[in-house]
Amino acid sequence: MTQKFTKLTLLILLSAITIGFAQEGEKRHLPIIDVHVHAMKVNPAFASDMCPWFLTSMPGGDPLDDAPTFMTADCAHPLKAAKSDKEFQDALISTMKRLNMTIVASGDASVIRSWQKAAEPGRVIPSIAISNSEAMSVVAFTDSLSSGFYKVMGEVAPQYQGLSPSDMSLDPYFAAAEKLNIPVGIHMGTGGNGTININNPKYRASLGNPFLLEDMLARHPKLKIWVMHAGYPLIDEMVALMGANAYVYVDIAGMIWSYPLEEVNNYIKRLVQAGFGKRIMYGTDLMIWPELLETSIGVIENATYLSFDQKRDILFNNAVRFFRLDESKYK
Repeated sequence: MTQKFTKLTLLILLSAITIGFAQEGEKRHLPIIDVHVHAMKVNPAFASDMCPWFLTSMPGGDPLDDAPTFMTADCAHPLKAAKSDKEFQDALISTMKRLNMTIVASGDASVIRSWQKAAEPGRVIPSIAISNSEAMSVVAFTDSLSSGFYKVMGEVAPQYQGLSPSDMSLDPYFAAAEKLNIPVGIHMGTGGNGTININNPKYRASLGNPFLLEDMLARHPKLKIWVMHAGYPLIDEMVALMGANAYVYVDIAGMIWSYPLEEVNNYIKRLVQAGFGKRIMYGTDLMIWPELLETSIGVIENATYLSFDQKRDILFNNAVRFFRLDESKYK
């Protein structure tokens, strides 16, 4: 499929989220949990607008040309990038309130605390990110988890460091999370078009294979993990891993907006067809584009292959179960 995404396409997807209101006459939207949000300071120099679902065809390149990019604003109505921390926070909190959202956020602790202060209590769940043993000692990491501020471990992204998630250097960190009953989110899958050429020379596509989780999971049988980006594009391996490991969930973040819409829907549909509709969680991989929340939600709400109950599982119920949340607090 090589069509440009038009304003009508975007409006159809965005309008779909209106069905999420509980009952006619009620203004409270049915609750949504985004399990994959990045809390980062906005750098205006690198805050570029972006088209969702833009990769209708992979851009070509030449090593003598400028470095490739994994996003483009070459569409009629690109999503606007926030130009300041305040602009992003204001837009994020406003959308969260309007759509009755809760987010799991990792990244800059000061940004997370600021979001927590601005949002309704309990709506911003802090997550601690670590990708290699040089970033933080095991003792410091365990102390951070034990402090009570962080409720989640992730995004763990050893793939960008040229490491397997089963590398023994990471094992003590997973052991700490297992002991403290902390759920873990692990990056598995693509890192953006041309990521190695841009700024991640250690990244290896082969290290995104979900099967690489097996040894680590065998060592930590009570560890609860979710595979970020649903291991895209390795659907067969992802299905096999989930079939063998009952505590493995996935999120559909990142891939839900960075590949052709037909491809995104086919991938999610395959997971559901394989019987894992109760273990798929909604996520955006949100960075600096506030409108990405509604755009991504629209993909799920507009999915004709999903029933209403399946949509509610993906958007809310599965995350409540995975993170062991009190459902009554998010209605």
